[in-house]
Amino acid sequence: MSIWSILIIGYFLYRVFFSGSSKGRSQTVFTQHRQQMSADFELNLLSLASIVIKSDGVVNQKELDFVRQYFVQAYGKERANNTFKVFNEEIKKKGLSTQAICNKLQSVMRYESLLQVLHFLFSIAKADGHVSEAEVQEINRISGYFGINYRDFESIKAMFFNNPDSAYKILEIDKTATTSEIKSAYRTMVKKYHPDKLQHMDEVYRNGAEEKFRKVQEAYEQIQKERGF
Repeated sequence: MSIWSILIIGYFLYRVFFSGSSKGRSQTVFTQHRQQMSADFELNLLSLASIVIKSDGVVNQKELDFVRQYFVQAYGKERANNTFKVFNEEIKKKGLSTQAICNKLQSVMRYESLLQVLHFLFSIAKADGHVSEAEVQEINRISGYFGINYRDFESIKAMFFNNPDSAYKILEIDKTATTSEIKSAYRTMVKKYHPDKLQHMDEVYRNGAEEKFRKVQEAYEQIQKERGF
């Protein structure tokens, strides 16, 4: 048998006996990495929720219940309870640096996903029926760390307030906008907040995206009625 035949046989034996196991190990490492990233995301999100809940000096039970229900819907009861346990036993003791948490999330999340996090935080604040000024300021600070555009922040904020100019703020336009500008803004916001942009996230986040999308549609319809076009 020639040396080339021996080398070829050796190559195929290596592929049979080692390649598969190497691929398996790589897949295991990749899976473990994804699971760790997911766990980190959940803890960081829970940390931001805790910061917003405490921002007005009152730990409201309705806000706590909203967060628990949200996590259970997103990750299941067992996984959510484990996240709460780790947070209470480890994360809270270390102290919460809002900027550090936001920097971590910003480094791994898309812009539209960060907008959904803001929507989630406003939903927590609204769970007791009222968004306090302290909560708005805290979420605004988080928005700044995320690098969120000011108009985008005001758009999401307006979804939780029933003010005369809320519909215009949701569409990111002024009340003096022309009909053409309103229609153009609506098309832009539809693209920005379309639920398909969050198809990579869990169902509960997609539901939140649908809620933002619905608010955009309602804002446009309200302005249509007011302007008569």
